[in-house]
Amino acid sequence: MADVTANRLRWGALLWILTLQFFVLETVVQLRYEGPYSRIDDVISALGATGSDARQAMNASFVVQAALIVGGGLLLRPVLRGPAGRVARVLLGAAAVGTLLVGVFPTDGNPLLHATGAVLYLVGGGLGLIALAYAVRPRSELLGTVLALLGLVGTAATVFFLTGVVDLLGEGGTERAAAYVLPIGLALAGTALWRLSAADAADATGSERPTRRELREQARAARAEMNRQRDEALEAAGRRAAPVSADDPDAEDPWAAPARRRDPH
Repeated sequence: MADVTANRLRWGALLWILTLQFFVLETVVQLRYEGPYSRIDDVISALGATGSDARQAMNASFVVQAALIVGGGLLLRPVLRGPAGRVARVLLGAAAVGTLLVGVFPTDGNPLLHATGAVLYLVGGGLGLIALAYAVRPRSELLGTVLALLGLVGTAATVFFLTGVVDLLGEGGTERAAAYVLPIGLALAGTALWRLSAADAADATGSERPTRRELREQARAARAEMNRQRDEALEAAGRRAAPVSADDPDAEDPWAAPARRRDPH
């Protein structure tokens, strides 16, 4: 049962790590985009519209991203317990539905469903990371803090993007600040949960490797024990070899210990 759970957690963590595929596909599609394209001024959806030569790859990436988010969340359910874990799964599920709609309905195909999907993804992604931070915080305070910061950045950028406050980063830059935090956060969470789960499994089986410091302490303790046994052996040998005085009342005692008997002549 423990092996099944460990494998399940590893696969779930791997799915979240693979959400980084979005950055690879986005870069490939941008390189094949005809005409000028700026990540500062142009939104991500333009890469999946008719004017993009590799729009199929971009839209496929959106769909795959949805499957990776949901699949990872389901497999990692054993470590996403409690109210925060349940809220995180719901919000991340909403983000997955959103990116699915974005991929199935391009911006120039069905603008309403595409916009609905974009809002679901951005809002669900930012808030989902904050909930995920509280869910994993008991296992790793550092991971929880990082996820919370990413969630806050994503949520703030989402508010700016949806309200048109994009002068600082540009429309495309503001959208990316809101959208990029989710795959980054999920990849970090997947990596950390994989390592933590492996450590838990090692603790449960007692097969964890000792650290160098522990090895040095074990060697030092072994040497001390050897020295103690050597000293005891030398003391015992010295007592057996000690001469017995002629005045010793036990010198003629036939029942005395052999070490204390001696010939009076």
